[in-house]
Amino acid sequence: MGKIKILLLLGLLICSMSLSAQDRYTITGIIKDGLNDQYIKGAIITIRETAFSAVSKEGGAFLIENVYPDRFVININISGYQAYQAQINLKSDLNLGTITLFPMGYENPDDMALQKTIRATNIAELFSKRPNFIGGNQVFGIPPEPKRLIGNYYLDPKWNKASILLYKDMEVVEGYFVRYNISSNNFEMRDGGSDQVSIIPGFRVQNIVWVDSEHNIPRYFVNGMDFKLEGSPISGFFEVLVEGQMPLLRRTEAVIKPSNYNQALMIGERNDQIIKRNVYYYLKDKEIILIPKEKRKFYKIFGEYAAEIEQFVKDNAVNIRQPSGYFTIFTQYNSKFEGFESLIPKLIDN
Repeated sequence: MGKIKILLLLGLLICSMSLSAQDRYTITGIIKDGLNDQYIKGAIITIRETAFSAVSKEGGAFLIENVYPDRFVININISGYQAYQAQINLKSDLNLGTITLFPMGYENPDDMALQKTIRATNIAELFSKRPNFIGGNQVFGIPPEPKRLIGNYYLDPKWNKASILLYKDMEVVEGYFVRYNISSNNFEMRDGGSDQVSIIPGFRVQNIVWVDSEHNIPRYFVNGMDFKLEGSPISGFFEVLVEGQMPLLRRTEAVIKPSNYNQALMIGERNDQIIKRNVYYYLKDKEIILIPKEKRKFYKIFGEYAAEIEQFVKDNAVNIRQPSGYFTIFTQYNSKFEGFESLIPKLIDN
């Protein structure tokens, strides 16, 4: 009898040692607001039916450590936002990447749904609590992930060193790395040795010059509040491509392309996508004017030089329907006036 007890104790000890030696992993991710692409601090991340949890910090990052391998349902909640839920199968350290949350009750004015989580959430819960349903042993698989919004609202997602001129006291801010959020009209700033990000609202910035980190070329942006479009003030920033008598400007817009996924046929694009497009303008007497598409109207904007510019286009085989063509033509036109200096040696396409 004593030997049996000893064997049982040894078995329990071995089992305990085996469990304690079990591999443990980490779960990481970053949480952002789907409307303005800002980081979300204070979101509560929990793993259902366990004691594992975390809270997102500055920059939206979270970390859950020492999680044993298994299949889990992960929940993300924060007041004012739609809840997020997804199934994970933890076999190694897992980086969930960027998770996008949308405000509670958000409706897109164009009826373009950004994120549908209700059906996926209900199915995830069903599989978690009754994986084989009732009366059988069928395995139905893992439900599809909720639809996501793919892409970003940054004019350039890279960090670029910049010089910023503020409206207030014409103060110049230098030595920071910046990037511009088209949707929120905000500039994100950080210094080179830190991950701390601060925000400057676009309405405080008169103009900004940054050095493109990829091409090492300066890019110059002006605030649309100082000009008019179709007679009305406009918010957001325009890139000055060619300076001079009649500057060439470019504005980058971000629109959402809705998913065309067919659930029954399992074809199409599952996620909504952020698409960026460039629109080109010229500036005349503080009025921002869209560049005409028709050749006759296009040449007319150059006034007394219209015929000369048209001949220049023919002689040099310039494509007036391409951005590079606009850059070449406006450079040629403005070079005719005293004091012209080229801002950039070549056009950078975003």
